Amino acid sequence: MRRRAERVNFAPGGRWDEGAMGTNALSLALRTGRPSSVFSAEHLVTALHGWVCYCAPVHGPDGRVLGVLDMSTTWDRSNPLAMATVRSLVATIESRLRTEPPPADPAPAPVRLTCLGTGDAARDGAPLPLPPRQLEILTLLALEPDGFTPARLRTALYGDRTVTASTFKAEISHLRRALHGGIATRRYALTAPVSCDAREVLHALEHGDVDTALRLYRGPLLPRSEAPGIEEWRTHLEVAVREAVLAGSSPEHALSYGERAPYDAEVHQHALRLLDPHDTRRALAAGRLATALRY
Repeated sequence: MRRRAERVNFAPGGRWDEGAMGTNALSLALRTGRPSSVFSAEHLVTALHGWVCYCAPVHGPDGRVLGVLDMSTTWDRSNPLAMATVRSLVATIESRLRTEPPPADPAPAPVRLTCLGTGDAARDGAPLPLPPRQLEILTLLALEPDGFTPARLRTALYGDRTVTASTFKAEISHLRRALHGGIATRRYALTAPVSCDAREVLHALEHGDVDTALRLYRGPLLPRSEAPGIEEWRTHLEVAVREAVLAGSSPEHALSYGERAPYDAEVHQHALRLLDPHDTRRALAAGRLATALRY
């Protein structure tokens, strides 16, 4: 019966509205909200004349039509008890829906975005494959929780380059699907949980926790990106971390940051000022300073 049904498009994903299949019991039950049956030649489409369908709508506790329950067979196997069976089954389903709480949709696992020194995303430990443009969008949305107007986000991604609206919207749409719908529509902002190392660096600096900021700061923000919005945030992060190091009195911070900034002579000079004259790490700082001054 399943194979025979598939030959007339009665299969998962098949369209059975009246515009696609003409008169049939499924579309009648959905449209009228009442049980319906269509027998043989009562179907508009000739290919369905060998069938009979018994169908009744299923209503939720709030009265909304959730779908239909249908029993279909070939006309020569029709049975007067079929409609009574459909009605009885629907009544049982609706009764259970009224007495049982609806199952809660499991919340999607948070996405972890790593965008300092590299660019990748993961969900529940599994890689979330996103192309570079969508990583840029996700990074910008993570860094600006209040979100973007469509025009501002487009400028942050493409600058003055000519890019069609359909291309821009397609990138948003693909990322929204990857996040299980976790992007608001009118003003682009994250509605799904996303943790981001760059956001955590800024949070640590806001609270004076330079240790955590340096541990998380593994390099420039999305170093290969040329998106104007990413470049602005990249500079913001670099300056914020660097100034926190230069304003501090910890030689460990200066040495740690100096390892990531080999050509920053001011940072190496700061490390030398903070290190004890007998500290063997002075040689490391001095060597870095000599290299930086050479360039």
